[in-house]
Amino acid sequence: MLIDSHCHLEYKGLVEDQAGILDRAREAGVGGFLNISTRESEWRQVVGTAEREGDVWASVGIHPHEADAHEDLGAEVLLKASDNPRVVGIGETGLDYYYDKSDRQVQRDLFRMHIGVARATGLPVIIHTRDAEDDTAQILAEEMEKGAFPALIHCFTASADFGRKVLELGLTISISGIVTFKNAAELQSVAAQVPADRLLVETDSPFLAPMPHRGKSCEPAFVRNTAQFVADLRGESFELLSEQTTGNFFRLFSKAVA
Repeated sequence: MLIDSHCHLEYKGLVEDQAGILDRAREAGVGGFLNISTRESEWRQVVGTAEREGDVWASVGIHPHEADAHEDLGAEVLLKASDNPRVVGIGETGLDYYYDKSDRQVQRDLFRMHIGVARATGLPVIIHTRDAEDDTAQILAEEMEKGAFPALIHCFTASADFGRKVLELGLTISISGIVTFKNAAELQSVAAQVPADRLLVETDSPFLAPMPHRGKSCEPAFVRNTAQFVADLRGESFELLSEQTTGNFFRLFSKAVA
């Protein structure tokens, strides 16, 4: 069994045929899905899908692109939203200096707020970081000194040095279909070396379809292609990698029930 540890089932490209998307993934051996939210207005829909589908779980959080629109969102709002049996993670949150769609200081403040909620609830914080390695690493290190919290870097595309730093802080690394791209040599090297107990796989669907589906709308079923590619990189069997990453998911997202 595989888990798609990061997908957006309410996004255009998936929501129009959500039942069919889920059925195709289940037929491909995907036994669980983490449905990720990016803005407050979609929390109810994201959680509703998780309440309706027994193998789907939800996260609540604010993507860095949406930070300016949620500058005044208080921790209490996020804490209340997370107090649902189907909500197993906080995020996605983090820093995105590539697109700079929100003020950087607002992004940093909201990121720290999410971490505080993760620390208070024990739920993992799901981190997006792009072109912001130094600030992300600094915030994580500073916040860990205040008290440990579970966390992962989703859709890891950062440098090997950043990977080393977050692993030293105790984080998990999740690999998306980007690892299958021809120009992803550094990411492939990182994926081959992540400790077996710190590795997850994801689609980030409907984005970033892996080879041989590149150019199509990505579906959770395609996590199988990514997992097979990563297994080959690591010199492991597909079955072993599936078992390891599924176990890692349920250890990290301990509120989810296998």
